[in-house]
Amino acid sequence: MEPINTRIWQLHQDGESNRQAIAEAAVMLKNGKTVAFPTETVYGLGADARNPDAVAKIFQAKGRPSDNPLIVHIASSSQLLPLVEPWGALADQLMKRFWPGPLTIVLPVKEGAVSHLVTAGLDTLGVRMPQHETALRLIEASGCPIAAPSANRSGRPSPTLAEHVAEDLSGSIDGLVDGGAAGVGLESTVVEIAQGPSGEAIRILRPGGISREALQEIGTVLEEDDAASPPGAEAAPRSPGMKYKHYAPRGSVRVVDGEPERVQRHIRRELAAARIRGERTGVLAFDEHTHNYEADLVISCGSLSDLESAARGLYAALREFDTRNIDLIWAEACKTEGIGEALMNRLLKAASNQVQLV
Repeated sequence: MEPINTRIWQLHQDGESNRQAIAEAAVMLKNGKTVAFPTETVYGLGADARNPDAVAKIFQAKGRPSDNPLIVHIASSSQLLPLVEPWGALADQLMKRFWPGPLTIVLPVKEGAVSHLVTAGLDTLGVRMPQHETALRLIEASGCPIAAPSANRSGRPSPTLAEHVAEDLSGSIDGLVDGGAAGVGLESTVVEIAQGPSGEAIRILRPGGISREALQEIGTVLEEDDAASPPGAEAAPRSPGMKYKHYAPRGSVRVVDGEPERVQRHIRRELAAARIRGERTGVLAFDEHTHNYEADLVISCGSLSDLESAARGLYAALREFDTRNIDLIWAEACKTEGIGEALMNRLLKAASNQVQLV
């Protein structure tokens, strides 16, 4: 593929220049081109969800497997009606409580509403309304439902800054709206409505910016973990992030879980052995423990007492290990309450589910 001259708009405090940038980016989307833009979770790579040629450019730019469905972003409830079949009371409650916000709801798709590439051949569609002013204004100005996975090369850590997008996709996409840092730092929670023991219930397909505990305030959350497709399974995943290795730096990641002092002793032993082998080592730790490690690169992504900050820093930390050419990375596990469930999900995906229990 011939390199593309990627247009970059940098948003400023000046409202008029921002309006012009968003208008120009919206015209690109209307004309079947790809534009990366910020959301409250991570940067997304957008295209008109109804245009097969435009959607194909997303897969081509990312190197994304064709059986991995895309999430469609909307700016208003009126945009949802042409996309999906009528939804029930529980889905309606979730929309009222969490939209705009980092929650994707998988619903039965209307035939022909979007390109078949968006749904990966499924009869459902994941939809969300982002809680980000730039994203909402861009979607509204384009007049399109926007299919938008994370704006990174497939398998790489997701981008939380425009610089991350440019690093992965410059020359492969048409436009990039630089709106500063993303907020949550992890992708949206993806849910579907399933039949529970006493009626409609929520099944979490991917943990994310809306916690399990928050969802439980709205309805029953099913506990069985039967959503994920194992590697090599023939069925297409029902949600992004379920089937393939994701969020990974180039170096090998190993998550270490257990009592904190045992975790730290184990990692120190592993670091010593790796140094003898001549390998470049890294540790992804929490603020409280970074002083306990000696490695080629020790990064804190935040405090154990503030996992929201750790979530915001995770992907930037994983990318920094690549910048420093780290071969082996040990990552401390955290509790799986609140945003910690999504944080651990991303760490385990980055590690191809390699966990060392100590």
